Amino acid sequence: MKMRILAIVALAAALPSAALAKVSAEEAAKLGKELTPVGAERAGNKDGTIPEWKPAKQSGALKGQFPSDPAIEGEKPLFTIDAKNQAKYADKLTEGHKELLKRFPASYKLNVYPSHRKVNFPEKVLAETVKNATRAELEGVDNPKGAFVGFPFPIPRSGAEPIWNHRVKWRGDALRRYNNQMIVQQDGKFTLTKIVEDVKFYYANVGNANPPELKPGTDFLRYLSETISPPRIAGTFILVHEKAGFGTEGRAAWLYAPVLKRIRRAPAVCCDNPYEGTDGHQFYDQVDMYNGVLERFTWKLVGKKEMYIPYNAYRIAGNKTKYADIARPNHINQDLPRYELHRVWVVEADNKPDQRHTFKKRRIYLDEDSWNIVAIDDYDQQGKLMQFQEGHLVPYFNILAATTQPEVIYHLNSGRYFVTAMINEDQPYDATVSFTDSTFEAETVQKRTSK
Repeated sequence: MKMRILAIVALAAALPSAALAKVSAEEAAKLGKELTPVGAERAGNKDGTIPEWKPAKQSGALKGQFPSDPAIEGEKPLFTIDAKNQAKYADKLTEGHKELLKRFPASYKLNVYPSHRKVNFPEKVLAETVKNATRAELEGVDNPKGAFVGFPFPIPRSGAEPIWNHRVKWRGDALRRYNNQMIVQQDGKFTLTKIVEDVKFYYANVGNANPPELKPGTDFLRYLSETISPPRIAGTFILVHEKAGFGTEGRAAWLYAPVLKRIRRAPAVCCDNPYEGTDGHQFYDQVDMYNGVLERFTWKLVGKKEMYIPYNAYRIAGNKTKYADIARPNHINQDLPRYELHRVWVVEADNKPDQRHTFKKRRIYLDEDSWNIVAIDDYDQQGKLMQFQEGHLVPYFNILAATTQPEVIYHLNSGRYFVTAMINEDQPYDATVSFTDSTFEAETVQKRTSK
């Protein structure tokens, strides 16, 4: 398997950047056999420290249910990685984890638990993913075509393809999320922002009788957020029509600012521009770990490796934990996260010399079973580690999906950190909602604010 991965990486490096050839039928035939339908290795590792994939069945209500797995939640850590023993595990740690262990030796640690691989998706998502292997293509980095419903590139051949798997992953046909965010100072004090987000998924939608092709200029989701608090930014709306491509074909966005009392186009809802209300602690392309056009970077598929990553994060994501329980000086409360050994795809993104971005390099780690980005090392233009992003992966058996909740951005230059996607003291995801297309039009948002 390792040789297969290295061969694919070498082939990808040798191919021209215009468009990659589709995966062969022989290669695609491994999906659902030695590979899972979404492209992960079905078997565990030789040491037995990573188990075989054993997908969970769908269970639970689509509304009002916090993520939970009592059997997993009752387990005790196998061991703890700290500043004293980190050298023993260094080859399985991100650079961000190593830096935090170095900076805060008295308080930062990683509690490592038994690994579980239960992530699963609806049958239609799995079936279409298998078909996508031989019909989907990626021209350049922002122009996919030929994919429907499922993950477009289950057997990736370039660095940009895993990122597209992450961006269009299944999360339900429509979703309402109560997103709580906090900026945490060095002393552990924090300010809280509350946002309500509505999303309608067009591409990864199992209920759509005529699913759209993933291609430039076609919406793959529509998003609308309303800031509820604090008062100084309450009433702010961000509307996004998310599309493949860039320029006029790609993302279209609008911003409603209460002080102006009107909605206007917002081309700055992109890349390394600060997300509204985060005081510069989150860029737009850091939403959902990575979210945005890929054209400002060159993308390299490094390969796959075993790493300790945040996984089955029911404790830190659940309603028994309060926001004040999470916030601590310098870093989140490390008694709450759960780390497991899993295989991840590693992708490196290098800022193109002729394209501006705050980060010179990003090293991105994606869980093989869910295609979620679970960690990113972000480097400044001098090549120094500037930020570290960590996404705590949570499987949702009611939706048959997986997401990162919460997500943390450590600002290593200031000592502050930003936490987003928290629902602990609010309501869980609502996957029963239904939206019309007009819900996500600028005129509708303007009328809504005028009531």
